[in-house]
Formats: sequence, C-alpha cells, structure tokens
Amino acid sequence: MSVINTNVSAMYSQNAMKTNARHMSTAMEQLSTGTRVNSAKDDAAGLAIGQNMTTQIRGLNMAVRNLNDGINMMQTAEGAMIEQSNMMQRMRELAVQSMNGTYSSVQRSYLDLEFQALASQINDVSTDTTWNDQVLLDGSVSTFTFQAGNASGDTVSVVIGNMGLSGDLNLDGNDIKDYDAAADSLTAITSALEKINNQRAAIGAGINRMEYAADNLTNISSNATQSRSTIMDTDYALATTMLAKTQIIQQAATAMLAQANQQPQAVMTLLKG
Repeated sequence: MSVINTNVSAMYSQNAMKTNARHMSTAMEQLSTGTRVNSAKDDAAGLAIGQNMTTQIRGLNMAVRNLNDGINMMQTAEGAMIEQSNMMQRMRELAVQSMNGTYSSVQRSYLDLEFQALASQINDVSTDTTWNDQVLLDGSVSTFTFQAGNASGDTVSVVIGNMGLSGDLNLDGNDIKDYDAAADSLTAITSALEKINNQRAAIGAGINRMEYAADNLTNISSNATQSRSTIMDTDYALATTMLAKTQIIQQAATAMLAQANQQPQAVMTLLKG
C-alpha cells in the first residue's frame, strides 16, 4: 500500500544506496592504493597482524644491512692482514738469507734496510686500516659486535687483537744484522705468521657466520613479506568484481529511488481523480 507521508520504498532505496556507496568507495580505495586494509574498519585483526609483520620485516632487513656492513668490515681487516702476511713472508726470506755465512756485515746491513722498511709498513697497516673511521687492527677495539636480528641478544662478535709490531705480533726491535739476530727474527716471524693465520681464521669464521645469518634473515623476511602481502594487499580480481557489482547496484538503486519518489505523485493523481 502506498503512503504519502512516509515513503518507505524511497527510504529503503536511499539506505541501499548509502550502503552500496560505502562498498564502492572501499573497492575503489583498494584498487587505487593496492592495499586491502587501509584502515582498521576494513579488517581490524588483519591490520594489527600486518603492522606487526611490518615491524618484524623492517627489523630483519636492517639486521641484514648490519651483517653486510660487518662482513665488509671484516673483509677489510682480513685484506690488511693478508698484506701483513705477505710482508712477513718477505722478511722471513731476508732473515734466512742473512743467516748465510757468505754475507758480510755490510751486506747484512743492506738486507736489514729492507727488513726494517717492511716492519715499519706492517706497523703502519695496523694503525691505518680503518672502516667508517674505526681503526681495525691496533687493538683499540678488541671486540666488534654486529646486530644480527630483532632481539637485543641476536649478535655476532669477532675479536681482533693488536696486529702491530709491539702488539700480538711481537716483532718490535728485531733485525737481521748478524747471524744470531737473524735467527731470533726468524723465530719471531714464524710465530707472528702463526698469529696472523689464527686471527684470519677467526675473522673467516665470523664472516661465514654473518653470511649464513644474513641468508637466513633474508629468507625469513621474504616469507614474512609474502604473508603480509596475503593479508594486506588488494586482490585485484575480487576488488574489480566488487566495483563492477556495486556500480550496477548503484545504478539500479538510483532507478528504484526515482520510482519510489514517483509513488506519492501517483496517489495524489488518484485522489484528484
């Protein structure tokens, strides 16, 4: 039955249009932003989970950057020690050469000139090798710690000693000016080379651990990113279908509202007749 004072049909049509307009707006927002959950009203639980995942992912990605920086730092330190090792090998050759009885004192002093130059350069390497303004081989920083995860305890540490002549290498004051001095230097250099090798092994182990940790964190981050995408990102097929549906409904509701608004006029016409 038609009612003039209260047009119930028009009210139903208007309410349907308002509801449908919200759905249409949601579909358009999802399609334009690429995000399914743009506010808590879209999916409160999904938003909370997605934000937690974002926090985790950003922490993991930063940890990977930290580890890569740590790897680069340790590779710099090892590269410097390789040069020190090469120079010590030459010093060892000079010590063995100086121990030969065919050389005079003057000739041994010539050999010692190169020996001392190499020793000085080894010491310079220990004080001049830096990464981001941090000296790596002079013992001023004995333990380098790198953040390797989201938690405060997720760290990788590498210990580097003092690779200077007066430090762990213990080569300060050596010379090859005579047989006995050359023999003592030979023993000291052999010991220093062993220390270099041990230190390089420790650095290599640290680099390997950081590489494995970085690979693992990258894998975790990738999986978390995929999970977040499933929760937060727009399903374009679904959103496109929803937009088309709401557009059709909106057109139909508009037509029905027009029809509902004409009903009172029809009643008035009957009354006048």
